[in-house]
Amino acid sequence: MSDKSPVLLWLRRDLRLSDHPALTAAVESGRSVIPVFILDPQCETLGAAPKFRLGLGLEHFGKTLEQRGSRLILRRGDALTELRKLVDETGAGAVFWTRQYDPDAIKRDTATKEALREQGVEARSFGGHLMFEPWTVETKTGGYYKVYTPFWRAVKTRDVEAPLAAPSTMNPPQSWPASDALEDWRMAAAMRRGADVLRPYVQLGEEAAQNRLAVFLGEKVDKYNTTRDLPGVDGTSCLSENLALGEISPHQCWHAGQRALHEGKGDAEVFLKELVWREFAYHLMHHTPRILTENWREEWQAFDWNEDERRAEVKAWKQGRTGIPFVDAAMREMYVTGRMHNRGRMIVASYLTKHLLCHWRIGQKWFEDCLIDWDPAANAMGWQWSAGSGPDATPYFRVFNPVTQLDKFDKNRDYTGRWIAEGMQDPSDTALSYFDAIPQSWPMAADDLYPDPVVDVADGRKRALHAYENRGF
Repeated sequence: MSDKSPVLLWLRRDLRLSDHPALTAAVESGRSVIPVFILDPQCETLGAAPKFRLGLGLEHFGKTLEQRGSRLILRRGDALTELRKLVDETGAGAVFWTRQYDPDAIKRDTATKEALREQGVEARSFGGHLMFEPWTVETKTGGYYKVYTPFWRAVKTRDVEAPLAAPSTMNPPQSWPASDALEDWRMAAAMRRGADVLRPYVQLGEEAAQNRLAVFLGEKVDKYNTTRDLPGVDGTSCLSENLALGEISPHQCWHAGQRALHEGKGDAEVFLKELVWREFAYHLMHHTPRILTENWREEWQAFDWNEDERRAEVKAWKQGRTGIPFVDAAMREMYVTGRMHNRGRMIVASYLTKHLLCHWRIGQKWFEDCLIDWDPAANAMGWQWSAGSGPDATPYFRVFNPVTQLDKFDKNRDYTGRWIAEGMQDPSDTALSYFDAIPQSWPMAADDLYPDPVVDVADGRKRALHAYENRGF
């Protein structure tokens, strides 16, 4: 095909212009660039909140491209089928994309690359979603890392590529192919009335992500090691939402964090470690994809988890009605904002898997449905870490006490007051908004009595330890 033939830029979780290797390569080829997003079967199965957030991200990025004289072409169906159609319609001679690392994406992308090349179309994948490709980080014996701290030591002094600038121009094709209308995809349908409640908490796009990073490193990072554990304090970067859809790159975050560290902001290293924790999750997903669906530690395969999601205590956990304020506040924060504070994530996960002895997959699936910052690798590793079944996991005998944890990290009850309305004389607007977001079928109201604990904290801990000891852990 002619060197003047267009390049299809197949977008996935990389909705940005700057530090976008695939986009940069397409532009530098001197050919016209046609940005494309395909709502394929993998996207169709996204949970309610991630799909809603993806729809918003696509709408925003489409407008960004239009401001640059470009467009975002939307297609729905099998990825290879739609790409082939676009090749035929546009005469494109190449398809470029950013790599993804979950097993289904690898299978899809490998087959797509082989099929396009057989057709005579140049097919190239690029990095950009991670700082370190998972296969490039090895132990001294040539294996993969199973513990975070050695992984951190192995990569902390590695060179990370400097972020690429956004292209100054993008050559449009002589004519644009047809595009689906985003509204026809109904990306918010599963959110129902919750979409309007959650929408104000979303910060869309590359500019918002860069602003978040700048504010965090300029105003918050000095006390990050302390404030990141305080759910009632605005002390975290909140960048997971934007990293999940590639509205900012980890390279950009890393270099900005390094600058802050060199400026004397010591807690910036804690932020850098969190970025590497994300890399570690992808490292494990690449080398042991079973982490997504099975107990990573084989000895946990025989553990008798409760797997019945219809159980009353599981429903209470999902609805934020366990009678444990820290757990309930965190679950309600997620339902209203699409995010949950990191300390809250640890508490609710420990409570479900240890106090209630429920399978971590129940929690993993609920988070898949409710988080706008959902990430397959981070979600799986986080749940298995909390349950004790994963790599570098919290010890099985460490059962977080959600009552003492609240006393330690939310002394003034700022967090629980923000998210729990029952029993409050003057409930906060955020607490009341939860009842506007939940399904009408949930029998809950702000003037209800706050429930008694579904499981006593001390009794739940004893039951968990007894179950673990009987399994020989």
